[in-house]
Amino acid sequence: MKHFVHRALLTAFLSLWFMSYSSAQLEHLDFDKIYNQGYFSSNYFGPAKWLDGKHYTTLESSEYASKGRDIVQYNAESGKRTVLVSAVDLIPNGESIPLKIKDYSWSESGEKLLIFTNTKRVWRYHTKGDYWVYDVKSKQLTFLGGDDAEPSTMMFAKLSPDAKKVAYVRLNNIYMQDLETMEISSLTQDGSKHIINGTFDWVYEEELDCRDGFRWSPDGSKIAYWQLDSEEIRSFSLIDNTSSNYSKVIDLPYPKVGEQNSSARIGIVDINTSKTKWLPIEGDSREHYLARMYWTPNSESLMIQQLNRKQNQNKLLLADADASSVKNVYTEVDEAWVAVYDDFMWLDHGKKYLWSSEKDGWKHVYVGKTNGGDQQVITPYEFDVISISLVDEKGGWIYYVASPQNATQRYLFKSRLDGKGKPRRITPVELDGTNKYQIAPNAKWAIHKHSSFTEPEVTSVVRMKDHHIERTLVDNAALRDKIDKMDITEPEFFQVRAEGVDFDGWMIKPVDFDESKKYPVLFFVYGEPAFQTVLDKWTGEKFLFHNALAREGYIVISIDNRGTPAPKGREWRKSIYQKLGVINVADQAAAAKEIAKWDFIDANRMAIWGWSGGGASTLNCMFKYPEVYKVGMAVAPVTDHRLYDNIYQERYMGLINESPEKFFEGSAVNHASGLKGKLLVVHGTGDDNVHYQHTEVLIDELVKHNKLFSLMSYPNRTHGIWEGENTSRHVREVLKSYLKENLKPGPLQVEN
Repeated sequence: MKHFVHRALLTAFLSLWFMSYSSAQLEHLDFDKIYNQGYFSSNYFGPAKWLDGKHYTTLESSEYASKGRDIVQYNAESGKRTVLVSAVDLIPNGESIPLKIKDYSWSESGEKLLIFTNTKRVWRYHTKGDYWVYDVKSKQLTFLGGDDAEPSTMMFAKLSPDAKKVAYVRLNNIYMQDLETMEISSLTQDGSKHIINGTFDWVYEEELDCRDGFRWSPDGSKIAYWQLDSEEIRSFSLIDNTSSNYSKVIDLPYPKVGEQNSSARIGIVDINTSKTKWLPIEGDSREHYLARMYWTPNSESLMIQQLNRKQNQNKLLLADADASSVKNVYTEVDEAWVAVYDDFMWLDHGKKYLWSSEKDGWKHVYVGKTNGGDQQVITPYEFDVISISLVDEKGGWIYYVASPQNATQRYLFKSRLDGKGKPRRITPVELDGTNKYQIAPNAKWAIHKHSSFTEPEVTSVVRMKDHHIERTLVDNAALRDKIDKMDITEPEFFQVRAEGVDFDGWMIKPVDFDESKKYPVLFFVYGEPAFQTVLDKWTGEKFLFHNALAREGYIVISIDNRGTPAPKGREWRKSIYQKLGVINVADQAAAAKEIAKWDFIDANRMAIWGWSGGGASTLNCMFKYPEVYKVGMAVAPVTDHRLYDNIYQERYMGLINESPEKFFEGSAVNHASGLKGKLLVVHGTGDDNVHYQHTEVLIDELVKHNKLFSLMSYPNRTHGIWEGENTSRHVREVLKSYLKENLKPGPLQVEN
């Protein structure tokens, strides 16, 4: 992607000539290539499943069934390929094409295969569909659910530990099917519009990442499951005005700030009697969240994570499988909020457990005893453990992702499980960027994925002891070649210090950048605890979109402020508590003011844009710092904290009855009178996440203060504004057009 190679022996004239010549040979990056042709599509590997310490399976196009995929096994060491299940064997009776596999799972013996297909979305993800079981020995393919199961209505099917039965959710009830007799039994019978068994309501899914709501016990005799009662949740109505001649009202149970939640409880059902025993968990079931649960290896108990409503306390509860008692094993407390940790794992046959915590200022890994007591830290270093990749209990190692010196990077490390010794970096030093690992159970092999801001993902099989690449599975070489032929500039990562704080950022300059001239700037912002924007990883269309804007003559910059989930310690991440919409936008403005001092920046031509939480940050920046930002483009913005869902907003802002002034100060709508620049608001009217209501209340406030602005509404589009032909491109065309109309692109000559 470099546009010319500097050669020391060339004269200045030849250098200029070569640069001009090479640029002439490059293709122009345009929206048609990005959004309409699939020109920059990446190839991906998987889904892959490790069968043991040496073999893994994946999906590959079939040689014998043009529209199907085989399930293929590979030996990680030798590369030997074996077709375990041919697509030909996955053609149902009476059909001519194989099942289209969305996902699959193996029984422990490898003799049965569970296939998920014909899927459809439930809010964010494809969690409804059809399930089939394939018997490897008999080659028999069986549809699950019986005659009563309508297409695409089954959820979260799982084989029992002995693979003789399968359980699944359908129409808010849990069913079990015997794979020998094919008899179906209903383990719950009270499922309805409001009684939800084995899955979750909208807000649990969106904010606690809860979807699959039941677990087989390891001995296969019981199933533990969540039950939610959403009857007391107030519904928000979405209006569909375009699907027919008359409007359609879509009611969505959606608990806003301060409003009532679903009641939640956990039951354990005996698969032989279909009788449920409910765990006697203390407290109002509507005023706490049951966020996670795990069977102990001996099937005698359940470990549960229970958050209070304010989410500043997380209790680990140990419940007996007979539902006779529940005891508190450990309580995590924080002055701000506590996270739900997915790094929980059992050790020593269930006598100990693994836990992550920020209680000492860094996110560290601890070992606790199941019967209670103090926890022992096993990563006592001055850096954050971002995520756990594998625990090799036999070898005595824990493998985890971290980045001690640079928050934009992701590397694999390992440390001893006893907490002794120093951490060892596994990822080679030359692999800057983002590194992901799917490690074999014995920790000898891994499927490694590497990407950077300018490099699409490369997937390889690596030997863990020396990170030797045994073979490359997907290299995306064709995509890399296309990118190299485009007039694209490489981004620059940098740090800027403002008001005593160092902020990470990236910058994309125009193709023909001249440091002797001044350029307009477009800041891309998110700025909230959900994610970072300044990461050295391939983001595909997002990177290409910003590069296309840079080609128009803008410098595009993104900054991570305090409160983003960067691996910089607890204080960095939780300084935003009760200051959402305040400290994050103050940091953005402070960094922008420092950047405005750079010689090639035109301080009078600075714009900002963002989506969702980034839209909220954009509005607050425009209203509170009009001297900095002249143009703002807010997509699907949260304008009033009170109108968003309670789990997210209360986690970071506290309870509204305790601090209403914090909610007021952080809500952009209350500062709309400060608008002086040009503002564009873009929103989908069918947004189930950030309701179009947010934009409507903002419109009222802007009108009240006689503020002119522009609005682009997309009928029935959801939060991502992608539904409908050409929608994704159209949104970006609107953003580009508005930016060019209101912030002159291109450089200005620097006056001496």
